[in-house]
Amino acid sequence: MKKIKSVCVYCASSSKIKPCYFEAAGEIGKLLALNGMRCVCGAGNQGLMGKLADSVLENGGEVLGVIPRFMINEGWCHKGLTQTIVTADMHERKERMAQEADAIIALPGGCGTMEELFEIITWKQLGLFLNPIVILNIDGYYNPLIEMLQQAIDENFMRHEHAGMWQIAQTPQEAIDAIQTAPEWDKNIRKIAAI
Repeated sequence: MKKIKSVCVYCASSSKIKPCYFEAAGEIGKLLALNGMRCVCGAGNQGLMGKLADSVLENGGEVLGVIPRFMINEGWCHKGLTQTIVTADMHERKERMAQEADAIIALPGGCGTMEELFEIITWKQLGLFLNPIVILNIDGYYNPLIEMLQQAIDENFMRHEHAGMWQIAQTPQEAIDAIQTAPEWDKNIRKIAAI
């Protein structure tokens, strides 16, 4: 089992969301720092992204932010990160975040977060990303998405083996535990990507 040194966290930039999501982002940040895991994120200064980064830094951890140039121009970049990588566009941003990650945790979020999550699951299905992926289902937020993934398996859009590509956690501590205990994914599984 590979030691987890760097964790990419997908999460929302919205600030008009329930307090429990902010609490989860803060707790994930604290746990990453206390476990000596670098946080990789989208470098945003608002919403869960801002809360996550602030929490990691407040607890002595490191944050690598990856952000496209246009978002910096909009003033959306967190200015206090350990390191910031500026990309040309969103595609390069997502690729670099994945390259820097030994594991992925998806906090609640909107279309951007879900798009990142689906893309990394697809990469894992194709053997392009082999590391743990954890869906942090705070307050049941991801219940409909989890049901949709199961329906995709039930209706043969994916194989039953593919359900092992992700783990589901209900609390930040469960998410940290899950990335540390997830079985290694075999890149040869791409041979069964097609049904």
